[in-house]
Amino acid sequence: MAEVVILGAGVSGHTAALHLRRQLGREHRVTVVSPNSQWNWIPSNIWVGVGEMDKKSVVFPLAPIYRRQGIDFRQAKATAIHPDGDKQDSRGAVDIEYTQPDKAGTTDSLRYDYLVNATGPKLRFEATPGLGPDGFTLSVCTADHAVEAAAKLAEAISLLKQGKPQTLVVGMGHGTCTCEGAAFEYVFNVDHELREAGVRDLARVVYLTNEAQLGDFGVDGMVFDQQGFQTTSELWTGSLFRERGVDAILGAHVSSVEQGLIHYETLDGAKHTLEFDFAMLIPPFGGVPLKAYDADGADITGRLFAPSGFMKVDADYTPKPYEEWRAEDWPTTYLAPGYDNLFAVGIAFAPPHQISRPRKSANGTLIAPSPPRTGMPSGVMGKTAALTIASRIKHGATTAPHTASMARMGAACVASAGAGLTRGSAAAMTMLPVVPDYQRFPTGRDARETRGEIGLSGHWVKLMLHYLFIYKAKALPGWPLIPE
Repeated sequence: MAEVVILGAGVSGHTAALHLRRQLGREHRVTVVSPNSQWNWIPSNIWVGVGEMDKKSVVFPLAPIYRRQGIDFRQAKATAIHPDGDKQDSRGAVDIEYTQPDKAGTTDSLRYDYLVNATGPKLRFEATPGLGPDGFTLSVCTADHAVEAAAKLAEAISLLKQGKPQTLVVGMGHGTCTCEGAAFEYVFNVDHELREAGVRDLARVVYLTNEAQLGDFGVDGMVFDQQGFQTTSELWTGSLFRERGVDAILGAHVSSVEQGLIHYETLDGAKHTLEFDFAMLIPPFGGVPLKAYDADGADITGRLFAPSGFMKVDADYTPKPYEEWRAEDWPTTYLAPGYDNLFAVGIAFAPPHQISRPRKSANGTLIAPSPPRTGMPSGVMGKTAALTIASRIKHGATTAPHTASMARMGAACVASAGAGLTRGSAAAMTMLPVVPDYQRFPTGRDARETRGEIGLSGHWVKLMLHYLFIYKAKALPGWPLIPE
């Protein structure tokens, strides 16, 4: 019998667990460890955050799904990995601490033959003083955060209806943030709600971002080939900002936030302040705190993990200038160096470098988006790790691993404003590959597969994907037919 342990039940971890259970006989055990009792379709938190959906529309309990699928579920957080085993057992082990209310604080150790680290990010609100729900800004990174954001937005709209002008700021809360696409989507949902309420004329809406240009999205922007001519995501998104009257502040690092006031620095080194009445700022991400020990108990955390806390995998981490970055630097198997049974997928793996061009302010402050690894790529990575593990369990440990490089895979992003079938619009974008490959393509990406459109049809796609992926995540009949 093989023991497979998966840390995390987000898109990557949950996808890996379902595919492993589908691929393996019941004589093999699949265990998921997650501190959360519920699964959250995070892309739709945007709609929860403006009051267009309620929380129960984007979450569901994990335990019944895993019970039905024959997956062992531990509501707990991982605290340490022992990839070399110990003096009692050569198999790997992972230490966990239960978060389940009736077991909270108790600990355990799980042995494994294969381990998948899919822990996702730690939301590093502490990186910017005053940032986050415990400070002076809002978030949509969790369903509960989104519920609070919706309530505060409703208060702002109420004040606008009373004739009191409001400044609403949406964007990134630090110079190294990722998930610019989420902030982009949220700002236009806020704009949509203000227009629906008839108060847009009294509101100033500001998009505050670490992107040097609009449309960067942490992937160095895109070049679209449309109707025989080329345009860029910068021009394309810029037209949307002008059309909706949203002010954009680019190349910004938020250094601190106080009540009603954001302090930030721009690439030219200038220091600024921005007054606000409502602010939703995405925090920077870090790896979930995990320690690692060898068989003798020596700390090897620095060997397995990058300083960011993300796990090192089969990538080229050699420091080199931007001009020398290559698509082949990116991982393909997501196996940790030196281990053929330890994977890190989704946000949990350490990228070899940024995708966007690195920039520092005139003061030396890093202001550059971190690489996005959410959504579609996360699901693909989770499935890829699961297929490798299943193949090795069934055909032997030396079976060649399955591969899925972000420099080969594509991704789709639909940023929608509004939630009904007849209201709102969406900016729909596809890219191939996610990581630009200038050796294969003049613009870094396949122009035939990289495109952007704005309109109601994209909004329908977003709504359809919401229901499809929740259906898939619930492992309902036919779920494997829905692609990652």
